[in-house]
Amino acid sequence: MIRFLALFVSLLTLSAPAVFAETEESKPVLVELFANQNCAACPQAHKTMREVEASRDDVLILTWIVDYWDYLGEPDPMAMPESKERQASYAEQMGLRAPYTPQSIYNGVKECPGPRKRQVVKNIEKLSKAPTHPLLLSEAAGRISVSGEAEGAYHLVEVHYASPEAHDTDMVNPVMSMRVLDSMADAPHACIRYCVILLQSPETGEIAAFWQPET
Repeated sequence: MIRFLALFVSLLTLSAPAVFAETEESKPVLVELFANQNCAACPQAHKTMREVEASRDDVLILTWIVDYWDYLGEPDPMAMPESKERQASYAEQMGLRAPYTPQSIYNGVKECPGPRKRQVVKNIEKLSKAPTHPLLLSEAAGRISVSGEAEGAYHLVEVHYASPEAHDTDMVNPVMSMRVLDSMADAPHACIRYCVILLQSPETGEIAAFWQPET
């Protein structure tokens, strides 16, 4: 059964199959960590994300592996060009001097170094209590739609990440692929397991909502 939530719908963690539900007090937050195996500070960031995931039921964490540190050692086999492009867009949208690792992004609108657990938790708690977004997601029979009105353009991004059995790293939900869906209404998708569909502004980076299948 697919449960529909006003903003986030049936959000599951990878390690604990709990259904996230939005309440008047809080709603789930998407955390994106940008990292690389040649980044000296990244192991601590992965540790922080594992601890956060284990201690909270209001987050979905995705790890995007960039390739711009590959010259420091062996190329990271899980790096994707899309990861670098996505992080560069965030840097521009947030007015940052440049991307860095390990950088963590929260609902596309806040950021901080990934190892700083106190700041990580602060960002999550602040955004979990933010006002509900006017755009809503609904899914039925393999198709997803957006309803409601909001200023600016948005698009749907389908993201697939590795299952626990598919990798032996210490990363939380390493991303394997992404694609932008063709439409915003009754759009067919291939998100069945270990995946999420984001409703995101390409102009500001804001993630207004996200959906995961219940398994």
